[in-house]
Amino acid sequence: MTLNIYNTLSRKKEVFIPVEKNNVKMYVCGMTVYSDAHIGHARTYFAFDVIRRYFEYKGFEVKYVQNITDVDDKIIMAANKEGIDALEYSRSFADRCFGDLDKLGIRRANLYPKASETIPDMIEMIQKIIENGYGYESEGDVYFSVEKFEDYGKLSGQKLDDLKSGSRIQPGEKKHSPLDFALWKKAKPSEPSWNSPWGNGRPGWHIECSAMSSKYLGLPFDIHGGGMDLRFPHHENEIAQTEAATGKTFAKYWMNIGLLTVDGEKMSKSLGNIINIKDLLKTWNPEIIRFFFAQAHYRSPPDFSEKGLKNAEKGLSRIHRLREKLESFSEGNSSNIEKENFEREESIYYEVVQSFKEQFEQAMDDDINTPEAVAILFDFVNKSNKYLENNPKPNEKLCKYALDIIIKLGSVLTLFQPKTISADLEDESLSNKLQEIILKYGGNTERKSINKLLDIILEIRNESRKRKDWKISDDIRKELEVIGFEIQDTIDGSVWRKK
Repeated sequence: MTLNIYNTLSRKKEVFIPVEKNNVKMYVCGMTVYSDAHIGHARTYFAFDVIRRYFEYKGFEVKYVQNITDVDDKIIMAANKEGIDALEYSRSFADRCFGDLDKLGIRRANLYPKASETIPDMIEMIQKIIENGYGYESEGDVYFSVEKFEDYGKLSGQKLDDLKSGSRIQPGEKKHSPLDFALWKKAKPSEPSWNSPWGNGRPGWHIECSAMSSKYLGLPFDIHGGGMDLRFPHHENEIAQTEAATGKTFAKYWMNIGLLTVDGEKMSKSLGNIINIKDLLKTWNPEIIRFFFAQAHYRSPPDFSEKGLKNAEKGLSRIHRLREKLESFSEGNSSNIEKENFEREESIYYEVVQSFKEQFEQAMDDDINTPEAVAILFDFVNKSNKYLENNPKPNEKLCKYALDIIIKLGSVLTLFQPKTISADLEDESLSNKLQEIILKYGGNTERKSINKLLDIILEIRNESRKRKDWKISDDIRKELEVIGFEIQDTIDGSVWRKK
């Protein structure tokens, strides 16, 4: 089946044809690390995690590069306020941001170049822009001459005449036209700076992405991505300066992510509705958050709300229950399945599994349509439950085959990652409550992680069930529910899950 993706540059869906066969080179604009990562970051990097996973599912080798902006006006301002070095300040926030994304279960890119470590490459590109007649130096600053680049506006649809209307040169700027943007900024007191042919200074924001993507992926590369808000001016300026410097096409496909709202309103500091990932993880399981994002198309503007998270939690619970049922019945190797020996209902269910896989791929091949893929997943859950209800002793190899398929496809949507509790939940209060339950029923409680304590409780409960002590079994279930954990019983024992 052919993969089609929407190209912001052409404003239509196009068949994806990689620059190099079986390889995908993808660059995504990364974080400016001056504050904690929030749900807007999570939305964008979840979307590209799924996109990368689906390329891998289809057999592509993916090289995924995401920059770190560690030199920027906001960083310098925040660092000066704290009285510390700007690069030290950004380094600490980079660690915090990526730590929170790790806890959320978003896979890291292959490479994270930093702006501060790529200065020579940016200077070299700026020199080429000047040599080619598209840039100029002005008293230590260097600007890109927008009107000399004929294709300016081709990504965002902006027209030069419209951009000129109402624009003006700000006080202190020494550029020829109000449309021109900075490639290099003259050094100011209390700012990090580097030596250059134009004197000490630092790079403008846009040039870093052009230099990094060109250096690590070559030109042209396959996919350039980022939030919808970056189309103009950031992505537009990237195209202009890169193609002006090299004379080559920059990126073949541009993928932009729809901006998140919170309870129907735009997320902003002024409204006070920015939700940091670390705070969200204190209340919600990472998989629920990711599944919430999966139910919106990457180009749509999802509305983040507690109701939406609760609905995602309910739907996710249905999927996990089916997985646990299939696990309890599974046996053998699904690659050795003997469909010619199936009875009628087994043959019908085998076709259900096959249809699930085919429809899921069709949805994802249509511009990574995750909401449609999720709907197909729920339909498979319903049909699988019906098959298992009608067949108390189902074919074990067929169940293993269905289990392998749902795990493989679910993993594309970031489901079924290893069972862990967020580090933010590793608090003394929860640990004490779990230890109290263990001591109450005669267990041993050395200081252990939350995951280990829960496993001990399940061992105690499994033993009580073997003894047919149903009261203890029910009491343990109820006590765990009170503190936010759900137990699912299978023929192989019990498993726990964060509610």
